[in-house]
Amino acid sequence: MVLRRLLFTLLNSPQLIEKLAESRPVRRAAQITAFAITKAQLSGRDVIQKLLKSNTLQQISQEARVPRDIGELSQRVGRIKDTFVKEVKEGMKEVSERTKGK
Repeated sequence: MVLRRLLFTLLNSPQLIEKLAESRPVRRAAQITAFAITKAQLSGRDVIQKLLKSNTLQQISQEARVPRDIGELSQRVGRIKDTFVKEVKEGMKEVSERTKGK
């Protein structure tokens, strides 16, 4: 209880907070955090662009109408599966080529 009160008092001290903010470890942690957030945002944009260009997504939107029977549904699912597998293989090939290039 006493320790909690002491920590509360210290953390509400503006001078202490200012000194901590100016310390090298806290500044470095802030830089790393900002870098990670920026990197994640850029990666997210790349993924969204690839998804929008994706044949699988386009095919799903085209195949969205209600099938007449089970056979038609089966054919649609098969086409979507084939397109998805093809894109996964292309992505794996792209990643392996990128890692070989480094």
